Amino acid sequence: MSKKDGKSQDTSSWAVYKRLVGYALPYRRRLLWGMLFGLVFAGANAWLLKLVNDSFKMFDVGGVPPETVIILALIVPPAVALFASAEFGATYFMKWVGNRVVMDLRNALFTHVQHLSLAFFSGSRTGEIMVRITNDTMLVERAVSTVITDIAKQPVRLIAMVIALFVLDWRLTLACFVLFPVFVIPVAIAGRKVRRYRRRAQERIGDLASTLQESISGTAIVKAFGTEDRERERFAGINISFFRRVMRVALVTAALNPIIMIIAAGGVAFVLVYVRWADMTVSDFSTYVAALFFSYEPVKKMSKLHVNIQQSSAAAERIFELLDTEVTVTDAVDAAELNADIETISLENVGFSYDKVPVLTDINFGVKAGERVAFVGGSGAGKSTLVSLLPRFFDVCEGRIAVNGSDIRELSLKSLRSKIGLVTQDTFLFNDTVANNIAYGMADASREDVETAAKRAHAHEFVKDMPDGYETIIGERGVRLSGGQKQRLAIARAILRDPPILILDEATSALDTESERFVQEALDELMKGRTVFAIAHRLSTIINCDRILVLDEGCIVEEGGHQELLAKGGIYKRLYDLQFETQCAEGIQ
Repeated sequence: MSKKDGKSQDTSSWAVYKRLVGYALPYRRRLLWGMLFGLVFAGANAWLLKLVNDSFKMFDVGGVPPETVIILALIVPPAVALFASAEFGATYFMKWVGNRVVMDLRNALFTHVQHLSLAFFSGSRTGEIMVRITNDTMLVERAVSTVITDIAKQPVRLIAMVIALFVLDWRLTLACFVLFPVFVIPVAIAGRKVRRYRRRAQERIGDLASTLQESISGTAIVKAFGTEDRERERFAGINISFFRRVMRVALVTAALNPIIMIIAAGGVAFVLVYVRWADMTVSDFSTYVAALFFSYEPVKKMSKLHVNIQQSSAAAERIFELLDTEVTVTDAVDAAELNADIETISLENVGFSYDKVPVLTDINFGVKAGERVAFVGGSGAGKSTLVSLLPRFFDVCEGRIAVNGSDIRELSLKSLRSKIGLVTQDTFLFNDTVANNIAYGMADASREDVETAAKRAHAHEFVKDMPDGYETIIGERGVRLSGGQKQRLAIARAILRDPPILILDEATSALDTESERFVQEALDELMKGRTVFAIAHRLSTIINCDRILVLDEGCIVEEGGHQELLAKGGIYKRLYDLQFETQCAEGIQ
């Protein structure tokens, strides 16, 4: 690394640290209390040193009156108590501020992540995001509490000791200052290395968390394919890589103290030779040693400030990197509320691209309230992307989507999404009760409303047979339920929300025949009186839709009713025949 690069890195570290400290400013009162206690702590050091010096001088003279000894003995405990209390106050208040900053950063990160578009998550790893919100934020606590504490009290403490040292023997003290740059050089080098190694370590722990999350989520696949050993080796490989990077940080930080101690030992040897040559008295020498002892800790801590800032800045950089990620789907400044009944939905010359790769091109169609529209096509045709544009999970790159003639980008996200219900193939349920999963997003729903929705979704029968009925905890992602049961709970959730617009994204494709029958009955109940956008893998489930749109390579290539499209003999007819042949073959088997 060039000197220019090193200087740029240091400047960046201080800029990151300055931004981090900004999160502590709302708690400036506690921050000031901590700094005040730090100053008292530094002053108490000077007072203790004076007591030590006076004591040595009295005993040097000899014949100290008993009452003087008693007075001295009575003064020492309060002095030490003041010293200890100031240390406690400084530590407690700064720790409070540091941990509060960690809490605020986590809240800010979580809130920001909640507002990021699906495009961000499609290119990010869950484990990496989790590490930044949990682990990286913990690492910055020291930067706020320890560093600010040391900045507040150590310079004052050091100045007090230096003044005392100069008063005792200015020549010796001036000579000691020659050693100070020797302390700073290894610290500066260590700081640069620590920041670089720490950032790499944090990246590896992100890999570690992502691998762990994937292996646990995909346990069934891992076991089914017998790849436990491969997963273990993959995890172990990333783990040892993380260990090596952490140990590089440990090596640099562990070497710092011994280096400083060796340099200090040389200084002590020099002081001993000088004391013999200058013929210092026992009291002056003892006081000088005490002052050196008191000054050692501030010198050590101030020399390590740079290292601590560099180490914390590596984590803070990753935090701010996530916080600075642009929220691409947002409310317009003057966004209107969508309060009127849905009358029309239209897609006008809509185009969309992922990373400049076209996915949808020139999509044009309109839907009236209560109409059921289905989308079919091969894998990668753009069906899921198209329906994801309606609730603005992504924003269109070209054209517009309008509800009642208004561009949905001019409507508030909350009011738009409140009009839309979503049931997908990959149903997501929370590790909570059945009732809370059905009522998710509807906090004011009564138990009666929840049960009514469950009955309409054909879920009530299996729910009441569960150990605790509607209070049964269903496990992470509904692991204790079958696929059909999870889908029916998702449908009950949509029924309770009672949205005028419904999006069904292959809601029955992963189900067996019996489960599909129950789910289809629940879907028929859900679709009554709603405007429906349905993606179907099984064409038999969309035969009764008002219109079917066939997509191929991001374009609408066919449009019409079931029989009309069969008569055209195009892509829809080919897809239908393929499914019919597959079903016949399965029936023969």
